[in-house]
Amino acid sequence: MKNYKFYFLALLLVLFVASLAFKYFDYVENKRESYQAAVYHSEALKMKKGVLELIDAKERATVAIALSLAKDSALEAYILAQDIPLHYYDKIITSYRDNTHYKNIWIQVLDKDLNSLYRSWTTKRNDNLYDVRKDLQSARASKKVTVGISSGKYDLSMSAIVPIMYKGELLGLLEVTSHFNSIATQVKHFNIDSIVLLDVNGTKKLEEPFTKTFLDNHYVANLNAPEEMLEYIKEQGVTKYVKSTSPYEVENGYLITSLELRCVHGKEVGDYIMFKKLSDISTTSVEFLFFKQLTFGVILLLLVMGVISLIMFYYIRKQKLYYKDIIDSSHDIILINQEERIIDVNDAFFQYFENYDSLQGFKKEHNCICDFFEDEEGYLQERVDGKYWIDYLLEKEQNSSVVKIKIGAKEYYFKVSASTILESHTQYSIVFSDITQQENYKHSLEKLTITDSLTGIGNRRYFEQKLEEEIARVKRYGNSLSLIMFDIDHFKKVNDTYGHEMGDNVLIEYTALIASHLRAQDVFCRVGGEEFIVILPNTDVASAYALAEKLRNAVECFAYKIAITMSFGVVEYTENETSNEVYIRVDRALYEAKNSGRNRVVVG
Repeated sequence: MKNYKFYFLALLLVLFVASLAFKYFDYVENKRESYQAAVYHSEALKMKKGVLELIDAKERATVAIALSLAKDSALEAYILAQDIPLHYYDKIITSYRDNTHYKNIWIQVLDKDLNSLYRSWTTKRNDNLYDVRKDLQSARASKKVTVGISSGKYDLSMSAIVPIMYKGELLGLLEVTSHFNSIATQVKHFNIDSIVLLDVNGTKKLEEPFTKTFLDNHYVANLNAPEEMLEYIKEQGVTKYVKSTSPYEVENGYLITSLELRCVHGKEVGDYIMFKKLSDISTTSVEFLFFKQLTFGVILLLLVMGVISLIMFYYIRKQKLYYKDIIDSSHDIILINQEERIIDVNDAFFQYFENYDSLQGFKKEHNCICDFFEDEEGYLQERVDGKYWIDYLLEKEQNSSVVKIKIGAKEYYFKVSASTILESHTQYSIVFSDITQQENYKHSLEKLTITDSLTGIGNRRYFEQKLEEEIARVKRYGNSLSLIMFDIDHFKKVNDTYGHEMGDNVLIEYTALIASHLRAQDVFCRVGGEEFIVILPNTDVASAYALAEKLRNAVECFAYKIAITMSFGVVEYTENETSNEVYIRVDRALYEAKNSGRNRVVVG
């Protein structure tokens, strides 16, 4: 009888719970639509943020390109002479086209009165742009670098304007213009199509449109705008998307959202319209929210019915299997840790650690994934500021860092974040999101900005960066540091006699000769037209002098088409000296070598 009453009571409780669960489930089911709307709203914000980040990155990269071009010492002479060679930047533009996302880059040089001296896209020059371009007026007046989105008679584009100074006075301006095609191409990697529109007022001012594509009374600024989307927007009406007060639209199987494009003065100049197929938008978060709400309600009810622990056990077990399915569907690596021990991983873990077919196999050889962290500055390490890496992530305000991981011969970059699952049991979920492609692209772009385009060695910007790093290392460890600065004697005669092409070949060949005599840790840079410098870590002045003599003799004996000599200045860094002070000393030593007869080494 007691068992009967127990089962009868259990049945009543089950029916009661079932009734409450049904009502709660119905409530949560009604919430699905609002959850889905929240996902679409979040995705639209993510799409806009991604485009804004790409625009910001391209603006910074365009400024970097403009700054590197503006440091060309030969350019000052050309501007003063009001005569820049017709194809002066063709090689650089081709290099960017072949090695970066910059497939269409325009370069313009103007004198201080805003007369155009050079345009890479046309032979037209000598026209005055003062009354045509307010952004050029502003840059001329402020003498500061400006960057932003602008429109003109050719296109809606992104321009970086750099003042060129000579003896403290404005000599002219250099402008680098890039287009939206590379941004639209990068966004396409995330299954997002793009249409970049110039506003109506800007479209009216176009004289020679770059893409020659129009949508009603708007100019389409990107070459890779999909035809089917252009037709769809045309049918629906452009105003619906560029003047919409709604954060997004769900139409024709797409999530559609737009972003206003504003110039450096804050005025709207166009719109960036994005399309993403609904099938490409993950609904895992909606299901997770549904699951979270449902679990919350059921757990509360199960607490009331603690006597039926068997049902609660079955339910929790079932939900754990569902949770495992969710994390296994993720492309990111997900770890579940108990303090410093890995207790579970998802399937994506073994796509990277392919030499292991189970977590047990991995744990036989490694206690932690941090065994694979690369020890490089700027990336997450096993211990940061004396804290274990998981504790560091949990306490960090943004709760994420970038880590470099080497697995066999392959190198990956991950954005890693951690969150607490059960504080009482110190369980954590750790997510590794693969950002290798973005990091590799960033590194390749950074390399272009610090590499001399002719010789392939470091440029002046790279030299200044590395000199500061080596001085900081000297101050920390007390090592010695020396510099060798040299240039080609009478190089102007080489150019005047044999031409600039031969002069370029001389620079390339003798750079290779010098580089063959240097160590792997030595930093070799071109800091001027024919002026070079070598940073020698862990080297005193006597050893630097011996190397300079060796280089001088190698240059003098080199059997090339044109025999040349070089003059060398050598100095050793002294305590508390700034980078500028040591640079001035080595420059003076070189100057003394040239004044005392050339083809010699002088220690400063």
